[in-house]
Amino acid sequence: MLKRMLPLFATTLLFSCSNKQETKTTDPLVDNLDTTIKPGDDFFMYANNGWIKNNKIPDAEAAWGIGNLVQEEIYKRLITINENAVKESAKAGTVSQKIADFWSTAMDTNAINKNGITPLQTDLDKISKANTVADLIKLSAELGKKGSHTFFNSYIAQDDKNSEQMAYQLSQGGLGMPNRDYYFNTDEKTIAVQKAFKEYLVKIFIQLGNDEATATKIMNDVYALETRLAKASRKLADLRDPYKNYNKMSVGALQTLTPNINWSDYLSVSKITKLDSVIVGQPEFYTALNSELKATPIDVWKNYMKYNYVADFAPYMDNKTFMDKFNYGKTLSGAKEPRPRWKRVLDAEEGAIGEALGQLFVKEYFDATAKKRYEDLVEAIRDAYKERIAKLSWMSDETKTKAYDKLAKIKKKVGYPDKWKDFTAMQISKSSYVENIQKANEWWHQYRVDKLGKPVNRDEWDMTPQTYNAYYNPSNNEIVLPAGIFAIPGKKDAELDDALVYGYAAASTIGHEITHGFDDQGRQYDAQGNLKDCWTQKDGEEFKLRAKNIIQQFNEFIPVDTLHINGEATQGENIADLGGLLLGLDAFKKTETFKQGKKIGGFTPMQRYFLGYAYSWMYQARKEHLANRVKTDVHSPAKERINGPVANIPEFYEAFGIKKGDKMFRTDSLRVNIW
Repeated sequence: MLKRMLPLFATTLLFSCSNKQETKTTDPLVDNLDTTIKPGDDFFMYANNGWIKNNKIPDAEAAWGIGNLVQEEIYKRLITINENAVKESAKAGTVSQKIADFWSTAMDTNAINKNGITPLQTDLDKISKANTVADLIKLSAELGKKGSHTFFNSYIAQDDKNSEQMAYQLSQGGLGMPNRDYYFNTDEKTIAVQKAFKEYLVKIFIQLGNDEATATKIMNDVYALETRLAKASRKLADLRDPYKNYNKMSVGALQTLTPNINWSDYLSVSKITKLDSVIVGQPEFYTALNSELKATPIDVWKNYMKYNYVADFAPYMDNKTFMDKFNYGKTLSGAKEPRPRWKRVLDAEEGAIGEALGQLFVKEYFDATAKKRYEDLVEAIRDAYKERIAKLSWMSDETKTKAYDKLAKIKKKVGYPDKWKDFTAMQISKSSYVENIQKANEWWHQYRVDKLGKPVNRDEWDMTPQTYNAYYNPSNNEIVLPAGIFAIPGKKDAELDDALVYGYAAASTIGHEITHGFDDQGRQYDAQGNLKDCWTQKDGEEFKLRAKNIIQQFNEFIPVDTLHINGEATQGENIADLGGLLLGLDAFKKTETFKQGKKIGGFTPMQRYFLGYAYSWMYQARKEHLANRVKTDVHSPAKERINGPVANIPEFYEAFGIKKGDKMFRTDSLRVNIW
């Protein structure tokens, strides 16, 4: 339930630091306007097209906007941290030593290009020597610890129905393209992706020592295998139902479900012991996988594992291996060239030891005054939500009581964690870039495995302080708001007026995340974070009726070509966007800034509030990237995240004089009214 749109490919939404196109603004809400467009015809373009016209998407990017500009500043700070660590020559085992060795090794392109795929050869040889399916299953567990997951996805997380316990969980996976639909859709862009993916597989199999004819035959066999696995996989919208995707069973029952997988061996190699139960998300996928393990020749499975292993670590390998994957990936992102190496390295470092970087980051860049401002904003939004619940005519007093309790117990985490992770045992050296990535993955694997059988740590963060993102975690009933999410390019926090902050932060982030606790998924978890629907059946049906309206509204949007938004799959994020706007507005109306009504930059506080929200989604994206998002993401594209929710809010109509005949005008009967 993340607020921001996440990367779809390793190089998709990772941001550029030396772009010279940034516009220095005195007031971003005013300077970014395009007043040739009526706010009632297209509010997104009215609010942001001034910036869009002057800032083209860099060739190395799939999309470009506010998040990228914030990340630019974050990158500059991280570069300084890395360079200082290298100069420090710190003692072995310290955070500075790990940062320095990770950075210097990853930037040594001469050594990386000289080595080629040699660092992977030992494990590739192990795959070649496997004689049975049992051998491959054990090997997949071994390689999974290093970060290469092949047959399926496995992870450790809180038990949805018992949030005090960590559980071993299995879900569908095993596909090289983004999701099942890419194997079956026949639109032009999907066919282009399929073609590029097949070409990529052929290149890998040639790189592994086959001639082109043999490589093509191997590719066809592997592609056919993945297509069969895709057929057994659930669609995006079907993955939203937490009950249907919760199937708890004993390890014995799992063995019965998949007799061709020796789970005892797999778990032993994964260093998971004393496991009595497992949660399987999509049992039908595992039934299909079990059949394929017997029916598909072992050589096909071995080639399947080899390509996965190379593809998984291609971002950290020599230039040819990297570019082969990039050339496939650009059909998904639309990027014309790779991003600079140093940016890709910073992103990899973020995944490996990001919280270690965060310890140094917050000392310099997020002070106590800023932290308190946003902690207070959370409480203002909480109060606004309580008042909204009280006024709901469709919700019973019984359900309201449960909602009040859950709302009061939402834990807020702002800026950075109170206790940092200990990375002492992570082995980072000057051996090789890919080995450091694998060592980091092994550390994270063991870190998660060690959680089994222990009390849940509800103080832990799953994002680093420097992250431009935020999330609501239903199992912890918490909102997590890293320091990075509140930044505005070129501005200190003290320089930001309340109208801007309430639209940009209170609505699009804080209100959005809190609303996730009461959206189509979040409302099915209780105040303690357990999957337990506490609403009355009648109230649940009333909610679904209202949610159906937002599903229908977003189904109408066509962001690119003929592709419609999937209103069912995106409903949770769309509900959170609308809820965030309403809550932010209620809280803003109580401020002195709103009450005084003074104009800034020629705009009233109410107008600046909506412009501040629009600024939070100031993005432009390539068609390939948009098409990929529409097919794979539970978030709507940026334009629709602005125009969709504001068109349901009466104050928006009043603020900008929206009237019948304007393109965004919706009659009262069509406006979505949930909260």
